[in-house]
Amino acid sequence: MIGVFDSGLGGLSVLAAISRALPRADLAYFADTAHVPYGSKDDAFIRGRVLAIGRHLVAAGCDLIVVACNTATAAAVAALRAELHGIPVVGVEPGVKPAAQASRTRRIAVLATEATARSERLARLVREHAQGVQVHIEPCPGWATRVETLHLDGAEFEAEASAKLEPLLAAGVDRIVLGCTHYSFLAPALAAIAAQRAELVDVAEAVARQVVRLAGARHGSAQLKLLATARPERLHAALPRLDLGFLARRAGPAQFAAI
Repeated sequence: MIGVFDSGLGGLSVLAAISRALPRADLAYFADTAHVPYGSKDDAFIRGRVLAIGRHLVAAGCDLIVVACNTATAAAVAALRAELHGIPVVGVEPGVKPAAQASRTRRIAVLATEATARSERLARLVREHAQGVQVHIEPCPGWATRVETLHLDGAEFEAEASAKLEPLLAAGVDRIVLGCTHYSFLAPALAAIAAQRAELVDVAEAVARQVVRLAGARHGSAQLKLLATARPERLHAALPRLDLGFLARRAGPAQFAAI
């Protein structure tokens, strides 16, 4: 079984990509909804949560773990790999490399949580993969919470997102990296603002390809277990609202996980 986790709903974008790539694999999704969002919390707290969830998923039978959260990856993926020696762990990092390679203007932007924006891991990605490219890192406080509450569009968000994006577009940015898995669900509203001026860069499909490389062709019973540390019923109910009805049909009711 492949275990996928995030602070809340954001990692469902990665889960969906994995499910499409491995339709017969057994999957488990863990949402740490009692502590969402991670983006405003310190690294020590995030690391503790990541280690506890990783141990729980392995104890539940997962033999491959996907940290479907940019903030958790930045803060704790190295610690999790050391903890789960012998268990493959796939992290999620902002798509700085593909954005920099594809940029024609040599200007890109990264939309991220506060924790990811200040992380050394993101700084390293920029140093290693965006030499000669101007990188604008834009913290987006509150956006993950917006997804958690399923407020994905509307005039208020359009105005807020325009205030973030328009200066970047005016500066010549032609690639906008979605540096948080939650932001995948805001992509329609963001793409409407960017229009023909810039492309959004999401890494969910790339993560799914890496999972396939590590997992091989999985031929399970195509079950999907949903777990949450608070209000698990909201996790299952959110799937149709996020245009993920195919996952809802594959999953049973979400279960409470006391971790």
